Amino acid sequence: MNGLGKEVTIVMVEDDEGHARLIEKNIRRAGVHNEVVPFTNGTEALDFVLGKDRSGLSSAGKFLLILLDLNLPDMSGIDILQKIKSNIHTKRLPVVILTTTDDEREIQRCYDLGANVYITKPVEYESFAHAIRQLGLFFSVIQIPETQ
Repeated sequence: MNGLGKEVTIVMVEDDEGHARLIEKNIRRAGVHNEVVPFTNGTEALDFVLGKDRSGLSSAGKFLLILLDLNLPDMSGIDILQKIKSNIHTKRLPVVILTTTDDEREIQRCYDLGANVYITKPVEYESFAHAIRQLGLFFSVIQIPETQ
């Protein structure tokens, strides 16, 4: 996976350890070997993506792909999405929503805020594993745009 030949880091924001392991396992199974940086809450994920000062400067020139759960212990994934997409340095980073919520309004809201892909996590293991494998194939061809 490359952004014009640059290495892409996958930022996974998922508080359910079982889901996190499943996501990573299926990304690997799809042949994607990029670094996965896991976070279990929004605050730490935003510290990583936008910096502790939330300026976004820490991500300028970095190639990140964000996997975002909407239901987190400390804040809503919608808030995280909004902060990432409204920052000049991070607004073009691809964000994939991975959540159990299949509410039409919520899905629409995520797309309106700039989410690139919305995947509903099925409770059933095999469907979820399949969705993640498809996502892995998507990662292998995605081009990450320049951030500036």
